[in-house]
Amino acid sequence: MATLLLIIIYLVFISLGLPDSLIGAAWPVMREDLGAPLGMAGVLSTTVTIGTIISALSTSRVVRRIGTARTTLISVALTAGALLGFSIAPSFIWLMLFAVPLGLGGGAIDSALNHYIAGHYAARHMSWLHCFWGVGVTVSPIIMSGYLDEGAWRSGYLTVGLIQSGIAVILILSLPIWGKMEEKRNGGGQAQAADDPSGRRDGKPKNAAGIKYALATFLFYCGVEMTAGLWGSSYLVNAKGLSADEAAKWISIYFLGITIGRFVSGLVTFKFSSKALIRAGEIIALTGTLLLLLPLPVEFTTAGFLITGLGLAPIFPSMLHETPARFGDAHAGKIIGWQMATAYTGIAVLPPLFGWLAGQITIELFPWYLALMAAIMLLATERLNALLARRSGHAAD
Repeated sequence: MATLLLIIIYLVFISLGLPDSLIGAAWPVMREDLGAPLGMAGVLSTTVTIGTIISALSTSRVVRRIGTARTTLISVALTAGALLGFSIAPSFIWLMLFAVPLGLGGGAIDSALNHYIAGHYAARHMSWLHCFWGVGVTVSPIIMSGYLDEGAWRSGYLTVGLIQSGIAVILILSLPIWGKMEEKRNGGGQAQAADDPSGRRDGKPKNAAGIKYALATFLFYCGVEMTAGLWGSSYLVNAKGLSADEAAKWISIYFLGITIGRFVSGLVTFKFSSKALIRAGEIIALTGTLLLLLPLPVEFTTAGFLITGLGLAPIFPSMLHETPARFGDAHAGKIIGWQMATAYTGIAVLPPLFGWLAGQITIELFPWYLALMAAIMLLATERLNALLARRSGHAAD
């Protein structure tokens, strides 16, 4: 039963990734059809992100009231309705309206399921969970591209919306499984379930002073990941002289590196702790960004993107899985919500900030910007590790 529930959760995380790359894939055709300026894609994306941040901050309270299963079901239904709404939107204003439930639903799915996996499953499953998000992000542009040849972007959104609706139906059918799993865990004398509303949440989290360092890691992790994905192709074309299609290929390989790296990191959790994986990943990612800095042939630059992607792979899921151990089960849901909100803030702020800097100065700042964020991320993690080690030593005394 635990395996069946895990498969359902993986399926939901594929659904979480499906909408994330649709706007970018379809926008060149969508904007012509709707008469919207090119830059309105950024406004639409920001609206989704704001909804996601708001949702991530409030999800722990919702989960305490209605549980993880119902929270996830409602959230998938929201995203399905939003995507179906996109498919019939008569104007850009309607896209903006449907972007709100799309963001709210996505943020709740992300926070609720990350908390559930962190509290109930081994670390490898967190890495594989985020690997399945990569599957969703990869598949949806392929689905959309099949319709764009005929300019039928609405059919692309309709197809993905129907897939989401099907996953919502699966979640409805799975509600008894969630209930039986909670009964089994509670009846077996284990600790209270992570989403049990009766759990004790008064007082401060343990190691509360370290929360700011964990949040900084999430902020700059997303800064590196999304800045590389958004501006990497432009850097390869304008600073390294690659053709647009070749540059796009290498950015696809960068994202593939993250997806494959998460699958592999899930396998090696049998031998290595989350702490070791986070540190190794950050060092590898920093090495990849430094490789971009060096005045070497373009082959080394493209290798730098792949190395950066592989390094980033274990950081995000391993950090999430460590949250209950670092800050206590009682406060884990709330802190995971903070971490997700901080991550989405990084996505919303740091890549556009580089775009402004590139426009004001030069796009050749790109590797310096990435390396600086990667270094701050590593420094924040090491500060957190030092604090936890010091507190652990005091506790042992």
